[in-house]
Amino acid sequence: MKANVTFPSDHLAIAGILFTPDDHGGGRLPAVVISHPGGGVKEQSPSIYAERLAGAGFAALVFDAAYQGESEGEPRGLENPFQRAEDIKSAVTYLTTRDDIDPDRIGALGICASGGYVPYAAQTDHRIKGVATVSAGDLGSVFREGLGRTQDPAVLQAMLDQAGALRTAEAHGAALRLEAWIPDNAEELLETATRQFRETYEFYRTPRGYHPRANQGWVLRSIDLIAQYDSYAMIRLISPRPLLMIAGSEAETAYFSREAIEKAAEPKKLVIIDGASHIDLYDRDEYVTLAVAELTAFFGEHLKPHPVPVGHPTGGQR
Repeated sequence: MKANVTFPSDHLAIAGILFTPDDHGGGRLPAVVISHPGGGVKEQSPSIYAERLAGAGFAALVFDAAYQGESEGEPRGLENPFQRAEDIKSAVTYLTTRDDIDPDRIGALGICASGGYVPYAAQTDHRIKGVATVSAGDLGSVFREGLGRTQDPAVLQAMLDQAGALRTAEAHGAALRLEAWIPDNAEELLETATRQFRETYEFYRTPRGYHPRANQGWVLRSIDLIAQYDSYAMIRLISPRPLLMIAGSEAETAYFSREAIEKAAEPKKLVIIDGASHIDLYDRDEYVTLAVAELTAFFGEHLKPHPVPVGHPTGGQR
């Protein structure tokens, strides 16, 4: 079952979809907040994972980030890592208000860029009892250093100069500048592009994963927010809550998960899915099935009901 929901995040209305088990007969459910990739929307990979987790007995909440998709916020397309973290925390808050959700059994899953945003939010939000990622990436690092850390430092400096100039121009009435997540001339670049670029194009620009609200571009001056953000700098603060990171063996982003797990404190687990690329884990059934099996076991273990102490009013008496 699924239902459209809304909840507030920093005074903005966030649009979400709540998935629940079809056979839910009452009682409070464990729940997982699922946050979407950069440039994505809730109807894409988050809903694929949410539907499968609901089939395994969890409630699963997917939502569009503020400024994106069906959620409120101006300017449209702003990519603000700190607001993205706030949205995740606000999704948790919303779940705690529902009578059908157990507020002490809430976890969170981040996909792609949200594989950075979710651990970042969870570092200081102790209500998130289990933290998981799929194809995680640190968007701050990607913009500062390039994917694989091969970018000339001058590129970032030029983008930051441009961000400042755009803020000034907007203050004088200039139109907002949007940058496509995938360049408009992408088809011309496919022959020489990396595997990840080709697969990202295929997912977002073809019927495989296309959604009209996932093609809006991002506000170019967002770079001055993104560049100062570090997903995993304090990832050790998640402990003693558990962390699971899932990546494909062929993913160009897999180093983010490996390095984050090295920084994290126990309990932690890294799962590498053989043969999978970064984008494969968005929707390819053979890989998603393996990832969901890991997630179901992880959340099943760490979001299970707490035993009622003997002598408690709802428990037995000695």
